[in-house]
Amino acid sequence: MIKLRLKRFGKKKEASFRIVACNSTSRRDGRPLQELGFYNPRTKETRLDTEALRTRLTQGAQPTDVVRTLLEKGGLLEKIERPSIAIGKAKLEKEKLAKAKTKDEENDSNEAES
Repeated sequence: MIKLRLKRFGKKKEASFRIVACNSTSRRDGRPLQELGFYNPRTKETRLDTEALRTRLTQGAQPTDVVRTLLEKGGLLEKIERPSIAIGKAKLEKEKLAKAKTKDEENDSNEAES
């Protein structure tokens, strides 16, 4: 399967990334099938080869999560709603509190009946 992912390059502690199409079993910095763009996280600079990306996506290439967000920002993919981890944790805590309250209420009602 072809993956669209980031290939790291640059100096130590000053990483930049190339957006590449490569086989899913190949190494992160291995030889790619095609270079499709560039991303610098420090300056937020992004360059995308839109034609090549569109052809790879129509051929069935699967982008990684980070590349997907870059493509969404570039307008090549539609934004999809993904649940946030922080929201999920907050929701779980609310559910735990709600369960604890219902258990307390049940215990209080059982004691009142006895």
